[in-house]
Amino acid sequence: MNKETRYVLGMDCGTTNIKAVVLSDSGEIVAEASRPSKPIYPGPGMHEQDANAWWKDASDIFKDLMIQTGFERSRNLAGICISSHTVSMLPVDKDGTPLRNALIYQDERSNVERHEITRKVGTDRFIRIVGGQPSVAFLPNKILWFMRNEPQLFAKTRYIMQASSYINYKLTGVFSSDMDQATRTQCLDISTLKWSDVIGDAIGVDLNEILPPLYNMDDVIGSVTEEAHALTGLPVGTPVLAGCSDAIAAMQATGMCRLGEVGESSGTSSLVFVGGLEQSEPDVPVVTRPSPIDGIPWIFDAPITTTGASLKWYIEKMAGEERAYCAANDLNIFNYLNELALKAQPGSGKLIFFPYLMGERAPLWNDHARGMFIGLSMTTSRSDLIRAVFEGTAFALRHVIETVRESGGRADTLRVCGGGAKSRAWNIIKASVLNMPVYVLDESSGDVPVGDCLIAGHKLGLFPDLEEASKKIIKVKEVIQPDPEWVKVYDKLYPLFVSMYEHLDLDFVQLQSI
Repeated sequence: MNKETRYVLGMDCGTTNIKAVVLSDSGEIVAEASRPSKPIYPGPGMHEQDANAWWKDASDIFKDLMIQTGFERSRNLAGICISSHTVSMLPVDKDGTPLRNALIYQDERSNVERHEITRKVGTDRFIRIVGGQPSVAFLPNKILWFMRNEPQLFAKTRYIMQASSYINYKLTGVFSSDMDQATRTQCLDISTLKWSDVIGDAIGVDLNEILPPLYNMDDVIGSVTEEAHALTGLPVGTPVLAGCSDAIAAMQATGMCRLGEVGESSGTSSLVFVGGLEQSEPDVPVVTRPSPIDGIPWIFDAPITTTGASLKWYIEKMAGEERAYCAANDLNIFNYLNELALKAQPGSGKLIFFPYLMGERAPLWNDHARGMFIGLSMTTSRSDLIRAVFEGTAFALRHVIETVRESGGRADTLRVCGGGAKSRAWNIIKASVLNMPVYVLDESSGDVPVGDCLIAGHKLGLFPDLEEASKKIIKVKEVIQPDPEWVKVYDKLYPLFVSMYEHLDLDFVQLQSI
């Protein structure tokens, strides 16, 4: 008797899109669907998303996937794994009903609370407890802001949730926190892997009461309920894993298998992963986490805040002429900007772009940094401007990788997936700025939901050998080598990229205080 094919479903609730795939045990994508996420900007520095929209979009996607998969095949759905952007602050009541929009990681309104918490705990002690540098992106300050500014809603709050854990709740009726996202909240004591009493005391709340129970990312927390089935078409009883951050799913989706391979999931922000043999010290500005990859005991995990977002900003705010030309000639704006960028010389006429439009996470970990063009002149062309955006984000990537190398990580090749991987000009620039080959992953295999599928499939027995499955499923479309002449230019400009910002850092602190 022939063995029946089994399937897993992976979904990623990203900053700009919710997308999902159904993957067979042979590695074939049999269904895929997505919906754009809807950003909400109530005011300067405020970034929210509506959890009800998360669930509506997720439900529609599930229905699409089940239709594409077909009734017979969907009966063999072995499990579901969902990842999401992190960190968010979504308060829900005892019935799991959202009490307000979620403050997502980009939200900056709780910066005063962040400094207050750090002062109470002490910066060095804070870093030792949570394993990373304090930043407004994380959860302690957001919770404190919520308590102070919306006390009536806080009084009704049962749990603070993440995007993936909220969708999991809607599927299963189970409140949960996955351990991967918990380590990123800065509410977890990384030495005990429990919610920190010290951080809770600094906020003035018992974190064990306000944050859901902890599960390992591949733990089965529950199964699809009758109610969820009616809304999604997912088979009743389908196991649902705790899930993880988009970071760990993205790392799996890059197909990283060996020490020396660097993974970049290039989207609105970039998630960068570098393997190492030892855990970094707590005060190192890139965080190491235990690795799920055999032979790589530790992963340096370094998010860069605005890579794809910088390109989007340029298109929306500065590329009116290019948008008009593309509209008139039925051209894709991204393809056109790639062409323009390659018309400029490497170095963009000595113009350097700093992609700190929303502060920066790794390796600066500050909220006061801001974006800059330095080196504008009367001869600066539009091609120089767009190329500088590509180069500046590549310099930021190099800054992360150089910091990781100094901390014990190994980086020899770059594997890139996500929306940014579609830009060949950007990939050539990255290869030359980093002076390493760039492995561009096939769009059909190197996306974050595929990483979710690998996690679920490995746990549920579809992919017993994760490395073998990764090699089979995640295909390399092209290998781009550095341009030797470009490398020479970028090796001269990169030290200036670092030193220019260092010289201006205190000025930005003063600017933010005005």
